[in-house]
This record gives sequence, structure tokens and C-alpha cells, in this order.
Amino acid sequence: MTPRRPIGEITRGTTNPNRLRRVDNWLVHAYGPLLRAAVDPLVVDLGYGATPTTAVELRARLARVRPDVRVVGVEIDPARVAAAAPAADPPWLEFRRGGFELAGLRPVIVRALNVLRQYDEPAVAGAWATVGRHLAPGGVLVDGTCDELGRLGAWLTVTAAASTTQLTLAARLATLPRPAAFAERLPKALIHRNVPGEPIHALLTALDDAWLAAAPYATFGPRGRFAAAVAATRAAGWPIVHEPRRWRLGELSLPWPVPTGGS
Repeated sequence: MTPRRPIGEITRGTTNPNRLRRVDNWLVHAYGPLLRAAVDPLVVDLGYGATPTTAVELRARLARVRPDVRVVGVEIDPARVAAAAPAADPPWLEFRRGGFELAGLRPVIVRALNVLRQYDEPAVAGAWATVGRHLAPGGVLVDGTCDELGRLGAWLTVTAAASTTQLTLAARLATLPRPAAFAERLPKALIHRNVPGEPIHALLTALDDAWLAAAPYATFGPRGRFAAAVAATRAAGWPIVHEPRRWRLGELSLPWPVPTGGS
């Protein structure tokens, strides 16, 4: 039963067209098989913000792998739900009032970008647990943050049991000064842990050092240099998924938390 009052708080709601293109394209790549196999290909765009733009874009991108995918934008602010209504295209795209309880829905994927970053860190675990209880079997939550133009982002994949399984970093390489910049956009669960002695600090340091060492590859452009830096970081023991094509797009993923001995 859906609670009478949605669980959560109204966020700033800032959004821009194409802001979430990197995470959307990654969802197509990483979870296309999950969508194709789903009995009910339902996806929730949680906390879509002041305009429905990112929900509209999400539906269009996911439809490339599952034409009958249904996307529901869920917002806690009733004014935002009302404002989004003209963009609805039932049954493929709808908007409902709700929070971490997902308006009573049972989606296979929940995308929550730039939502929990606006909460206090202690609230993260509870939010993950609440979302997890409402996921479809085998479903996942993608919790992350990106900058206002979508050029730099990071997100965690979270299971129904509220456990993280993977961390992904993604950037527009033409504007990435160095991998240390990812620190600015870490999800709330990690940003305060970016200190010496913590795995996330060690990972970003290793990537940054590898980027500096890969300076000769700058001749081949930022894609070649970034791919070389990621390859070197992987060779040093970090369990980065071996996807050179994704590296050249400015993206890398690895299990998180890092397995013991993984770095």
C-alpha cells in the first residue's frame, strides 16, 4: 500500500536537457539485457526535478533496447507532477507523486540522479533500503551525481538489499582536466569518504597518477590518454571492468566495494 505521505524531501529540482545522457547511455549498455528479459519493463525516474525533460529523454533512450519500456517520473512535489502532465504519453511515460517508496510501483530499474546528494549522509542507507523494498525481483537502483551540463558524473549500482555492487565514473574527456575532478561529483555515500585511507581516495589517486604518467598519449587525444590511464590503473590491480571501448568514451566501472586485494 502506498503511504499517504511520500517518503523524502523536496529537492532543488535543477535540471537541463541532456544532463543525464551519460548515465542513460550507460543504462542502455549495462542493463539492456535486464530490460529485455523483464516481464514488466518498468523504470522509475526518481526525483526528475522541476521539468520532465530527463524523464522524456530516459524513455526515448531505453526504448532503443526495449520499445515497450514504461517510464514513470516520480516527484515528491505535487506542483512538479502537475507541471509535467502535458509531457505524459500513457502508458509509456507517466508522472506520479511519490518519494523513496516509489509511489507503490515495482520497477526493475530506478534512476535517482542528483537526489540523495542533497540529503545528509546518514539518510542514504535508509533511502536505499526503502527503494530496495519496492524494486521488482532482480531490480537495481542507480544513485549518483553529475554536474549541471552532464559532463562529469559518478554513480553507484545498489541492489534490493541496499548493497552497492558497482561504481561507475563518466566524463566528457574534452573537458576533463584530470581524473581527480571526479571527486567533485561523487555520490553522497562516497564524497565524505574521499580522504586518505579510504578506497575511493586510493582509486582516484591511482587514476590521477596514471593520467599524469600517460601524458605522452596526449598525442592521440584525450580518449587515447584516458584509455591508457585506465588500462594502467587496471594493470596495477584495480578490478576495472575490461571495456576499452567504454574507456575511450570516458567511462569506467568496477565492483564496489572493491574486493579484498583488488588494489
